[in-house]
Amino acid sequence: MPTNREALLAYLKSFGRPPRLTRQLVRARGLDFAVYTTPPVDGALPLLCVNGGLLFGHKILWPALAPLAQRRQLVLYDQRGRGESQPPPGVRAARIEHDGGDLHAIRVALGIPRWDVLGHSWGGGIAMLGVAQDVDATRRLVLVDPVGATGEWLPGLHAAALRHLAERAPDAYDALAAMDVGRLAEPDPEYHAAYARAYYPAWFADPTSSAMFAPPRVASLTGAVVAARLRREGYDWREPVRAVSVPSLVLHGDGDVLSPDQSRLTVAILPHARLELLADAGHMPFWEAAERFFPLVDAFLG
Repeated sequence: MPTNREALLAYLKSFGRPPRLTRQLVRARGLDFAVYTTPPVDGALPLLCVNGGLLFGHKILWPALAPLAQRRQLVLYDQRGRGESQPPPGVRAARIEHDGGDLHAIRVALGIPRWDVLGHSWGGGIAMLGVAQDVDATRRLVLVDPVGATGEWLPGLHAAALRHLAERAPDAYDALAAMDVGRLAEPDPEYHAAYARAYYPAWFADPTSSAMFAPPRVASLTGAVVAARLRREGYDWREPVRAVSVPSLVLHGDGDVLSPDQSRLTVAILPHARLELLADAGHMPFWEAAERFFPLVDAFLG
C-alpha cells in the first residue's frame, strides 16, 4: 500500500514537469506587481490564482497548482508588499480590501478581457472582494478552503489547531503552544512569520505531511499590518459576497481546522455556488487530496 507521499508524487508525476513561469513587472494602481504566467492555451480563458497566508508571495501556490496549467494559462502574482511586489506607500494603512481592489487593475494592466479566478484561504477572501468589483470580466470562481464571509472564526482558530495537534503531532503542539497569539494583533513581521511556521502543521489533516511542504521563510510588513488589522477589527464581507453573481465552486477539506461550516455559510450567501467537501484533507487539498481536487476544478472550469 503506497504512503500518502508516494501516492501524491505518483499522481503529480503523471502530469510531467511543471511548465516554466514567465515573470514580468506590471504597473497597477501606482505599484509594480510581480506577475508570473504559464504558457497560453488556445481556446481557454486564463486562470488567476490568488494565494493565501497574507505574508506569502505566489510560491505558496507554485508548483502546487501546476497540473491546472495543462488546460489553461495560469496567472499568479505577488500581492502588494509581498514577494517581489512593491509595498504600498503608507504601509501601516494597508487593508485586505486594497488587495481585493488590485485584481481588476492587474487584469486591465495585463490586457486580459476576461478570466476565471481561484483563491485559496485568505486568497479566497481577496478573490471574493476582487470579483465583486469585476463581475463582468470574471467567468467562474473557485474558492479553496476559503476564510469565512465574516471574521467569527478567527478567535477560535488557535485553540482549534492545538486540539488538532495534541494527539497527532506532540512536537508541533509544543511549538505552537509556546506562541503568544495575542501578539498577532500588532504588525510585527518577524513574529507573524514565526507564528505562521509554527502553525503550519495544523493545516494538514495528517500533520506529519507538513514535512513534505515547508512554507517559504518570509516576513512582510504589509502582510503583518493586514493580518493584525483583521485580528483587531474583525470583518464582515457578506454584502460584497452577495454581489459575486458568477458560478462558483467552493472546495473544503473536511479535516481542516478552519471549519467547513464557514464554507457552508459562504455558499449560502453566494448567489450561484456549490460546495464540495474533500474527505481526509485539511487546508491544502491540492496536496492531501490531489487526485480528487484537480478533476473537480478542471470539470468546473470546463
